Amino acid sequence: MRRTIQGMLVIAVILDITYWSLWFVDRDSIASEHNQAYYDFENAFPLADLWLGIACAAALVTLARRQPAALFWLLCSGSAALYLGCMDLLYDLEHGIFAKGFGGAFEAAIVVVTWIFALTVLRWSWRNRAALLSGAA
Repeated sequence: MRRTIQGMLVIAVILDITYWSLWFVDRDSIASEHNQAYYDFENAFPLADLWLGIACAAALVTLARRQPAALFWLLCSGSAALYLGCMDLLYDLEHGIFAKGFGGAFEAAIVVVTWIFALTVLRWSWRNRAALLSGAA
């Protein structure tokens, strides 16, 4: 499962970079809505997603090196993702985003993937905290 977590961390960083690269180059290709309120909402996320990316990268490095700090970074990664997933879910529900065709399906996929990532990383990290802290995981 350790390798699965490492793979999830790599994918999270790649998706984070890809999403924001597309957003700032051609936002219409990934935007679920095309109005100023939605753009303002999404524009509030880059710093939080940067923190998520940094936490995931640090988790990946410390986990690969079997350093006790891996537990800290894994918990940061999982909790940051869960927080962002909650914000996305609530906004999408409040604004009927999921009912808006392909864009809604894309948003739903983002929320589901974010929650799966967050809950998997948090659960595995907590269940393996002793091994992580000892450098055995």
